[in-house]
Amino acid sequence: MNKLYSTLQKNSFSIGIILILSLSRIMPHPPNFTPIIGIAIMSAFFFRNLYVALSIILISMLVTDAFIGFYTNIIFVYLSLFLITTIFYKFAKKINLKNLLIFSFAGSVIFFLISNFGVWALGNHGLQNIPYEKNLIGLFECYLLAIPFFGNTLVSTIVFSYSAYLANFYFYKKFS
Repeated sequence: MNKLYSTLQKNSFSIGIILILSLSRIMPHPPNFTPIIGIAIMSAFFFRNLYVALSIILISMLVTDAFIGFYTNIIFVYLSLFLITTIFYKFAKKINLKNLLIFSFAGSVIFFLISNFGVWALGNHGLQNIPYEKNLIGLFECYLLAIPFFGNTLVSTIVFSYSAYLANFYFYKKFS
């Protein structure tokens, strides 16, 4: 218990950033303009402990999903975020201002591929609730129709990742 308290105390600023980003999911926003991929990338960077980073993702998603509502392909969204966190945990020491742009793009692509696969696999056509055909053409159609949302996903990931990175950098520069 003391180790957990020490970890929380040591990382209180980072936890605060993650909480603020998480709460921005429940505020009105354009479609797919959320901090969740940025949170996944930066959790791996901030906490340097995979289990803590994954726990932060799980808790922030469950809390905000409790407010905005649970959805059909939730398992695919959570899976993509856990995968992103795990991948970027391995690259946490390489996250810097230059690489963060590349990592944001990669995280957005991973999220796009997995979450939209879930939309196709579960048969929900988001806009018209018409099931996609269960073949490669249906999968391609699902990805094709999701492309307009990718821009918001990518831009929000870049904005939130860099915001968290810079806030963390300036905080520790000023108070260390």
